[in-house]
Amino acid sequence: MSFPIFLVEDNAALRKTIGDAIRDICDAEVVGTAETETQAVEWLNGHHGGWRLAVLDLFLKTGTGFGVLAKLEPQRAAEQVIVLTNSATQENRNRCIALGALAVYDKTQQFDEFLDHCLRHHQQFQS
Repeated sequence: MSFPIFLVEDNAALRKTIGDAIRDICDAEVVGTAETETQAVEWLNGHHGGWRLAVLDLFLKTGTGFGVLAKLEPQRAAEQVIVLTNSATQENRNRCIALGALAVYDKTQQFDEFLDHCLRHHQQFQS
């Protein structure tokens, strides 16, 4: 069974790299992408049940991952969000967790941990 992930990343090269790693290592499917806060919120809130995990960058072409987290509708029990950013300061981590993120990973220093999280999430989805 395919594990659906939605990716919010404004850098096209990084979006491809992250998407390829998610597909290859986590055996998951990137069901959609967004470059802006508005695109992400509209897609995520409009596709309940169409995704199980969203991966958010914090700083987007317009808006932020914080805004995405704040605007997600509350009825997303099976749908969860993790943050993958170059700005994983303690303050940003705390703010993301307070807004409902499961975890926050640094793109440059914690990419393997991020992929491991996605893989574990997928394995729980299959159980």
